[in-house]
Amino acid sequence: MSTVNGKIDIQFSHEFPFLNANRLQADEMQPDEDLILQMLAEATISRIDKSKPSFLFHSAGKDSNSIALALAEAGWQDKVTLITHKSKGQADESEISAKIAKQLGFKHQILHEVDQLQAEHKQAINDYFVNAPFPCTDGVTLAYPLYAHQLTELKGANIIDGGGNDSHMITPPTARELKVLPLSTLTHHASFMRHFVRSESLLSPLIRTPVEWCGMSGLSFADTKKILPDAMNVYPHWQQESLLRKDLDLFDFKTSMLTPVVASELHIRKARNFADSINANMVLPFANQQVAEYFAKMPEQYLFDRKTLYNKLILRKILKDRVGLDSDALGKLGFTYDHQSIVNDNWLHVTDVVSSCEIWDGFAIGKFISRVHPYLNNNSRRARNAKSWVYRLYLISGWLNSSKYVS
Repeated sequence: MSTVNGKIDIQFSHEFPFLNANRLQADEMQPDEDLILQMLAEATISRIDKSKPSFLFHSAGKDSNSIALALAEAGWQDKVTLITHKSKGQADESEISAKIAKQLGFKHQILHEVDQLQAEHKQAINDYFVNAPFPCTDGVTLAYPLYAHQLTELKGANIIDGGGNDSHMITPPTARELKVLPLSTLTHHASFMRHFVRSESLLSPLIRTPVEWCGMSGLSFADTKKILPDAMNVYPHWQQESLLRKDLDLFDFKTSMLTPVVASELHIRKARNFADSINANMVLPFANQQVAEYFAKMPEQYLFDRKTLYNKLILRKILKDRVGLDSDALGKLGFTYDHQSIVNDNWLHVTDVVSSCEIWDGFAIGKFISRVHPYLNNNSRRARNAKSWVYRLYLISGWLNSSKYVS
């Protein structure tokens, strides 16, 4: 990476075409706020099947509110219902969402978390596993089939989601990542330890490659090899991916990893899976080509701030000016789901599904489950990680056990 006249020259941009170098040279471009909202409205409406009801997954965040505002200014308030997940504690955004929905003139409905799975909830989850085309281990995955159980009108409807803009809006590194990513270029070379380190070891994150710090986590190779004997060591792959990005600055480094892997196969995958599982029409306005190209050409001063690490600056401004939503004051928001309680409150069901999956080594998976069981009622870092691993094993196992796409 080099600097020319104060601008960043990304030498490896040809390897990552979604990192549009033109953006960094287009300082004369002034964003047109009305055009942005018009494009978002058109990108949404053009994909909607007007014979079906329409629902927008809505939060207090920037993406869904930009779509809601765009639809409101297009006069679509009576054609779309905003639905919001009611999270636990301070993470809850449902009241803010309800207030914005009322302000913009939309109908609004709140969906609730389910901790203790009853027979009908397990059936809804199994129906999802049967019909989802791919496995997905995103933490919010199970919320979706439980939404369909609460709001049956979602089945076969238009489902609008604010995801799909990570490539052209940039995802800044966190303050922690700014420190960890450079350090990981050195520590990951102790890769031989992957064959011995347990998942809960403090050493496990230290031997991640730089790209694995960009949203990748899971069981250690030592544990994976035991429960899945044919597992391959993925270190050479992630090492190569890190080397390909070595000349990118940390903003483009993270975005280049997050976009094709984490965002596509976790964040967006969970929404696509859900839509496919209930025969719904998935609408992703920010993934529209015209919208993507417009933001890709936008100067970074309207997209992200290298000092504050804020992103989507133009959306923040539009929402503050037109809706009174101060995203800077609210901080980072989005759907959260207490999947830890699913594991805690349904331990026998969850572990039965995992143990019954033939892909795992039966003896090894039993030992692993017994090893993490003492963490069940603990809230330490290790305990939270352990429950997340069991949750992911449940999602993979449930899909493999039931999916109509697996022969």
